[in-house]
Amino acid sequence: MAELRILYFHQHFSTPKGSTGTRSYEMAQAAIKAGHEVTMVCGSFGVGCTGLDGPFTRGMRSDQVDDIDIIEFNLNYSNNLGLLLRAWIFTKFAFMSMFVALTYPYDILFATSTPLTAGIPGILGRWLRRKTFVFEVRDLWPELPKAMGVITNPVLLFFMSLLEWASYRSAHRLIGLSPGICEGIISRGVSSSKVRLVPNGCDLEIFNSETTLEADLSDIKSDDLLVVFTGTHGPANGLDAVLDAASILQKKGKNEIKIMLVGDGKLKPLLIKRADEEGLSNVIFKAPVPKHELAKILKRADVGMQILANVPAFYYGTSPNKFFDYLSAGLPVLNNYPGWIASMINKNKCGYAIKPDDPEAFSQALIHAEMNRDKLLKMGINAKQLAIVKFDRTKLSKDWVNWVIDEI
Repeated sequence: MAELRILYFHQHFSTPKGSTGTRSYEMAQAAIKAGHEVTMVCGSFGVGCTGLDGPFTRGMRSDQVDDIDIIEFNLNYSNNLGLLLRAWIFTKFAFMSMFVALTYPYDILFATSTPLTAGIPGILGRWLRRKTFVFEVRDLWPELPKAMGVITNPVLLFFMSLLEWASYRSAHRLIGLSPGICEGIISRGVSSSKVRLVPNGCDLEIFNSETTLEADLSDIKSDDLLVVFTGTHGPANGLDAVLDAASILQKKGKNEIKIMLVGDGKLKPLLIKRADEEGLSNVIFKAPVPKHELAKILKRADVGMQILANVPAFYYGTSPNKFFDYLSAGLPVLNNYPGWIASMINKNKCGYAIKPDDPEAFSQALIHAEMNRDKLLKMGINAKQLAIVKFDRTKLSKDWVNWVIDEI
């Protein structure tokens, strides 16, 4: 097939040098390896790293990083920002992206949410320039923020629903990151023939246990059970559940179980404050780290925590990067909500799937892990096997490329 020009919109894009997910980077690399050109349009993201370091001119800068042409807007986004400021940055990114979609040369416009406003340049590209538009859905909007109580204004919810409808109906093809997301798209009246599941994948090379060095964690003893959470510390993550379990463990004298929270987010200061007030010496907070450093921490870890707030919309409608990082590292996973991930854990015997809002079950799962290291080791082997067989990102990225360029 002839070389195609893919204009790729992802507001929170990052190279592996950042401390966030790298799905878009990996997919762009796969498209380039297949002989296509990729121009990535993004904003500045607090824990991300675009690889650009030159000055901004009229609110943007551009250059090539690892063969990806990058256009970065000077829009500093962080998960610590308030709702109104985040909404303003989302809207401004959409308007600046519209100019690119209407003026730049390309064959395919690909946009990935969140936010939902990422679909706006795709809608314009489809109808005003008759370009192929492929839309990737990472979360179901507005269902998710509505279920969390983040957005309650009925007028805003109506316009978000309208934008969702327009994005889905304008796209030639769609990608969902979980079975529930795909089902949600189809339930909006989109033909199943236009929807493809391409979940987040496992970076088997980065998390190669044979080549990765183990992190030097001076506050962890060699015989401690190290339980790790990586990612955003925000309302959606429900990390008070972790502190609830830590409190029970400490009261039971299970000081050999250490809990490490790696990342940043709006609620991190409150979580640190609570841990200090309750004297939770078994909880350790660490700043976000790039993936290659994260791999070192996970090599030392014994269990990875996949934690979310108890919101039913999360059960089947998410595909968290951290879960696949844990599998890549051969870590058993402790998951605290029902859904497709819990089902995978149970089916493949690669961790613990507990009920939400049950700190006693949470703590008992960790005690079981600490007392049954041989079983834990087997769970880790099963996790690695699941990563290799079902979620190898090299294979998934090829599936992604084939779907994006289909019928061009």
